Amino acid sequence: MSITLDAVLLHQIVEIKAISDSTLSLKLLEMGLTKGQKIKAVFKAPFGDPIAYELNGNLISMRKEEAQQIQVAIA
Repeated sequence: MSITLDAVLLHQIVEIKAISDSTLSLKLLEMGLTKGQKIKAVFKAPFGDPIAYELNGNLISMRKEEAQQIQVAIA
């Protein structure tokens, strides 16, 4: 089952399958988000934007509109 990263429940671990936006893809690659990488949602702001994720022991934050460009599968 494939969903977008913004729809991931808190503390759920997912695997990145694809990034739709090529411009965003380069930015995310520099942050360490690559296909096959495991990522976990750890905090959502009160209105759901931004969202903090744990990736390789680091916390990263991204806006919901960016997270909607990332296809993931439940790990």
